[in-house]
Amino acid sequence: MPQGVFAITEQRDGVFRKISFEVVSEGRRLADGLGAELCAVVVGSGIEGIAGELEKYGPDKILVADDPALADYTTSAYTNVIADLIQSADPAVVVLGASAQGKDLSARLAARLDAGLAMDCTAVKLDDGKLTCTRPMFGGKIFADVEFDSAIQIVAIRPNVMDIAESSKDCAIEKPAVQVGDIKTTVVEKNMDTGDKIELTEADIVVSGGRGTAGDFAAVEQLAEAFGGAVGASRSAVDEGWRPHSDQVGQTGKVVSPVLYVACGISGAIQHLAGMSTSKFIVAINKDPEAPIFSKADLGIVGDMFDVVPAVTEEVKKVKS
Repeated sequence: MPQGVFAITEQRDGVFRKISFEVVSEGRRLADGLGAELCAVVVGSGIEGIAGELEKYGPDKILVADDPALADYTTSAYTNVIADLIQSADPAVVVLGASAQGKDLSARLAARLDAGLAMDCTAVKLDDGKLTCTRPMFGGKIFADVEFDSAIQIVAIRPNVMDIAESSKDCAIEKPAVQVGDIKTTVVEKNMDTGDKIELTEADIVVSGGRGTAGDFAAVEQLAEAFGGAVGASRSAVDEGWRPHSDQVGQTGKVVSPVLYVACGISGAIQHLAGMSTSKFIVAINKDPEAPIFSKADLGIVGDMFDVVPAVTEEVKKVKS
């Protein structure tokens, strides 16, 4: 009978993504509720040295799948390796992030293992050993409670939603033999953002601009810098070529759940709301008092963003100085 919890972490170039700590922390909570062990899984090449960073989040065991063929994420290689580890350990619950990589991987694992999958979960409840996952549907218009009818339950959690909790305990680190298997894809080239740019999906504060910027994102960038946050954009701003697609927040862009989301000159189309509605606190700045974004905002400011945003930036700088 399946038992135990697997937490699948995510790293890039030997550095853990923030979602990894959220996954292990949530895995620890579920394992405690089930009275079971938590096993964290690290996959990559030359990553044995970073495994110890997970110890303070409470895993009972850490499995390190280290192989040169796993240096870059490819669906086939990662699915083959992680599916083998899951089949060997036979856990009841598998937790991973609903990042771009996690969404791809979780769907493949569910198909390979004939497992139930709850995607993009914003809450996970455990009642008498049974999981109930809450996830948004129809562009965030409703939240559905999903239950499993499978031996293995795969839960993909939305980044920046679950709390990171330290729970240090004795932990064993193991390096099992890796069978990469048949790899159907090859990474030919990587083009990465350079500099100190904050990853949009991991930022605690996101300042986004829309059509109301008219292509001038200077005020948005200055406010984001003052906050120490990331810059986002609506689809209309990206379609106009004002920002790269990597900055797009929304149904066809990135889903973000920061502590603070500031929408500047964004009307609030349902596609955009689907990408940021789970933010903990939303501030909207728009000169149209009827803009739909105000229906989701905790604080709304009706005014020209080119007057309001610089004034807010100056106040933020005063508070932080």
